Amino acid sequence: MSNPNQDKTGIDPIKMPAADMPVAYDADIVVVGAGPSGFAAALKAARMGAKVIVVEKLDAPGGVHTSGLQGHASEGIGGIHTELMERFDAHGCIYRADNTTHADWAGNPLSHYERKKAPDDDFVRLSFNPEGSGNVMSIMLDEAGVFTLYDTRFVDCVVEREGSADGHIRAIVVENNSGRFAISGRIFIEGSGIGMLAASAGVPYVSGGGPQPDTADWDGIRRPVPGGLLWTMHGIDLPALTRHQQHAKDPMLQKAIAEARAAGDIPEGLYRPGMKGKHVYASMYIGHPTLDMSPMSAEGSYCLWQNVPYELGLHMDESGEDNSTATRLLRSYIDAEARFLRKYVPGFDNARIGSIGRYVGVRDGRHPIGEHVFSLDDARNARRFHDAVTYPMKKSFFWDAFAQYEFEVPYRCFLPKKIDNLLLAGASLSFSYETLFMVMRNFPWTTLTGEIAGFAAAQCIQKKIGPKELEWTTPYGAGG
Repeated sequence: MSNPNQDKTGIDPIKMPAADMPVAYDADIVVVGAGPSGFAAALKAARMGAKVIVVEKLDAPGGVHTSGLQGHASEGIGGIHTELMERFDAHGCIYRADNTTHADWAGNPLSHYERKKAPDDDFVRLSFNPEGSGNVMSIMLDEAGVFTLYDTRFVDCVVEREGSADGHIRAIVVENNSGRFAISGRIFIEGSGIGMLAASAGVPYVSGGGPQPDTADWDGIRRPVPGGLLWTMHGIDLPALTRHQQHAKDPMLQKAIAEARAAGDIPEGLYRPGMKGKHVYASMYIGHPTLDMSPMSAEGSYCLWQNVPYELGLHMDESGEDNSTATRLLRSYIDAEARFLRKYVPGFDNARIGSIGRYVGVRDGRHPIGEHVFSLDDARNARRFHDAVTYPMKKSFFWDAFAQYEFEVPYRCFLPKKIDNLLLAGASLSFSYETLFMVMRNFPWTTLTGEIAGFAAAQCIQKKIGPKELEWTTPYGAGG
């Protein structure tokens, strides 16, 4: 008879001797993850006088926008986000591309962002240098007195429970070069981007993925919006590329792709068809039929996307094996695509891989369940909430042919079920599957919600109350 405690190797579990866990640090507020939301939460709380510790698994703040190479800049929306854009610009990190620097780019089908524009349309594409911007964010945390532990992985958390009442996080367990140790705190903030802290604490959640709304032939498999691994190439000659597209009558490089495929130079799956059907997110994420790029950082430098095949249904946020599969696969695609471009596509003759993101970005991870789960109906019906944390936001949704809705987000979306001293933020807010992609994930929104979480946490420390005891009656204004 098999042992139910055996893992899939069939080998009995290894028993480790029990040992006391040292509490190496203590703080008012402990933040897991220094992506845009965790960064802004820590910065805001520290500026309000709280003692703050941040645990970050990588070597810089910013998450997918720095370590993951996203680098998408925009006009500031107020508060910390505006301050960040201004600091990036002051440090020389902002790069501007427009129709004067990138002729024939508007309407180019190879463009990630400008492909739907008419040729010769005016456009402005702002990006920030990921490495330089990571430095700026690190400096800002230091200036505010935040203690950040880099190269430190969240492992577990210690939760105290009494009867049917909500649990209380006493400490988190982390690991770095010092070994494994605990960090205790009064309030904790979920800034991992994939709900790791919330899940470990016992917060109920829904796994990433789900049916496309109104899709009758859904097969019951929860396939997340595909994650992606971003990379850059330097030395691209855009005029030579566009001349080839025009003269060879090959705007999407389909002729070049066919030639390379016939010669065995393109692996199966690299340029796969886009998914068809109603309410598909977008062709650049579900399917990868052609090159997908955006100008970034300097003349001749571009960011390129490699996306996880949608049909594989990989959950990189919950499965280390899925994450490893995605990383291996996408790195092989990047290698193949770079070799294909250099060999078959004019303009790439002297191009080289510049950098590859430090991890595969997750677009659709765990969805923690909070005291309110923000839904598509909330947006469609312009619901108003007594505890709105934002002034009415305007967003458009794929699901309704990019119809724009104006809506509020309640503070209860920051408050997870089952835990009384945890605040959610950014991509781990209590939002439904249908709303996450269009609302929760962009840099301005994750920064703003992190700032709100940090503001709430610092207020709770000042008032000596828990997050669920805090009464929220006024939308958060720019800068608090």
